[in-house]
Amino acid sequence: MQEPRDVHDTVLVVDFGAQYAQLIARRVRELQVFSEIVPNRITAEEIAERSPGAIILSGGPASVHVEGAPQLDPAIFDLGIPILGICYGAQLIAQQLGGVVGRGMAGEYGRTQLARSGDSLVLPDDAPTQHECWMSHFDGITELPEGFVATATSAGAPVAVLENDERRIYGVQFHPEVVHSPYGMGTMARFVHERAGLAPDWKMSSVIDEQVAEIRARVGDARVICGLSGGVDSSVAAALVHKAIGSQLTCIYVDTGLMRKGESEQVVETFRRNLGIELIHADEGESFFEALAGLTEPESKRKAIGERFIRVFEKYTGGLSEAEFLVQGTLYPDLIESGGADGTASVIKSHHNVGGLPDDMELELIEPLRDLFKDEVRALGTELGLPDEMVWRQPFPGPGLGVRIIGEVTPERVGVLQEADAIVRHELAAAGLERSIWQSYAALLADVRSVGVMGDERTYGHPIVIRAVTSDDAMTADWARVPYETLEIMSQRIINEVDGVNRVVYDITSKPPGTIEWE
Repeated sequence: MQEPRDVHDTVLVVDFGAQYAQLIARRVRELQVFSEIVPNRITAEEIAERSPGAIILSGGPASVHVEGAPQLDPAIFDLGIPILGICYGAQLIAQQLGGVVGRGMAGEYGRTQLARSGDSLVLPDDAPTQHECWMSHFDGITELPEGFVATATSAGAPVAVLENDERRIYGVQFHPEVVHSPYGMGTMARFVHERAGLAPDWKMSSVIDEQVAEIRARVGDARVICGLSGGVDSSVAAALVHKAIGSQLTCIYVDTGLMRKGESEQVVETFRRNLGIELIHADEGESFFEALAGLTEPESKRKAIGERFIRVFEKYTGGLSEAEFLVQGTLYPDLIESGGADGTASVIKSHHNVGGLPDDMELELIEPLRDLFKDEVRALGTELGLPDEMVWRQPFPGPGLGVRIIGEVTPERVGVLQEADAIVRHELAAAGLERSIWQSYAALLADVRSVGVMGDERTYGHPIVIRAVTSDDAMTADWARVPYETLEIMSQRIINEVDGVNRVVYDITSKPPGTIEWE
């Protein structure tokens, strides 16, 4: 069996508040090297203890000249670990090591021409002397620190690339992680593979071996339960844990009453047919509606649902020889949106399986997917032999339709939303758009009513919001360009077939600034 991942093969991405920090980590993983995001307050001592193979300093929205702008522990530069600074990270390298960052320059935003001015150890060899890249900066490096050389410039960046190979410290003013920099991945690859010397040997099979060994060592002979939602994440987590401990695992599918139309029956049938793992079907809809009664604020609803899940799991442990562990399909984006891996980042929303867990929970968590992005989880599921109908199922939130109803959640409102959502899913499938869309659904604005006319009579009904997005990993998303004809069919069917709805709108908000879910 392969040994667990060596920390020396990890790239730490130091986050200075960049919108692209997660994308940097993703790009490193695409180079088959493991990466992890860490806060910018991390110390040299903490990094030395972890002994990573390389460090990447992300961009950020601040100016290095602003009072209180985030800094890097200067002792990190003396650790001898290869460092690549991107945008703000490059300016920080220059400023903290004795160079000068000009203030109030013209700046560059968007596509920019980069001009090579010398032999470079980070720009790829096939990059032309003049080539396009993606810039997003106001300040710019004007004077190099001692020992550094400039190997590229642009109209607004006198030093667009700086390098000190003796200290193995490099910086690029442009963003190599975005697709708009056509030679960006080449730059990332040269740094990761050549300057840092990290081999491309992180792959899904190694993740499986690593997690299987870790789960076996931690669990021993104890019983384990898995909270199954029927979605990709929990199904892959269940399959991975089952590979590690076999019959010690029992899955509990909690029917919250908040699932999509016909979903509970489909989930149970598909799971039993494909995985062969002991499954308990817990019909707990009534208790979830009781927990949600009177709640309208999204965070309150998420936390109530999260706590109710745990109480259900605890309820069933008595019949499972006192199970000690709970498996959840927590992903890296869940951790980031719920406050970061260390709980200090801004909370976008508490995921029921992260920020919504009660403090007095009796079960210990096993989260074998917490380091992975969604597309990586799908690759892992395929590696484990799961069928496409499970691996390529659209993401569905653990709290279910509870976060797609704006206002109080009641059985009647869930019934309305189930019917509208079923129409959306059916028509997108009929149009052949399922695999091109990352996630699609209907949301009910239960606290909103508008006037309409149906059959020459005045109506006062609720609007339905249709949401469909394209994405690679759910960290960013764009609204799907669904054909007008398909949108028209969905709108007509929902208004004609779903009682209480008299208006349908289509959400064209990307992420950021919005989130994928409506709540």
